[in-house]
Amino acid sequence: MTIQSVLIVDDSKTELMFLSDILKAHGLTVRTAENADEALKRMQEAKPDLILMDVVMPGQNGFQLTRSIHRTPEYADIPIIMCTSKSLETDRVWGLRQGAKDYITKPVNADELMEKIRDLG
Repeated sequence: MTIQSVLIVDDSKTELMFLSDILKAHGLTVRTAENADEALKRMQEAKPDLILMDVVMPGQNGFQLTRSIHRTPEYADIPIIMCTSKSLETDRVWGLRQGAKDYITKPVNADELMEKIRDLG
């Protein structure tokens, strides 16, 4: 599977811009959402090849949204990389148990992020 389109879910406009710039510089198409409701709407509009998911967000958090996406048959095949400031090992393990394929902590290193994306593709 070639990853060409990415949905970034993060409640921080700064993070959305930072991650978008990294991905666009590598030729990827980027869409953004600031919460779970927006993310689900964007997914209905166009199914992404990959989701970068923050954890700490208002309303439904990233762990809950990841679990929900992973359990929805039409979206279960979309790989999710948790992209969060939560750096404890228990958080990483919990994120992977919810269905995430990988876990990266902020501040995000652009090379590390792109390597993880390449590994999924």
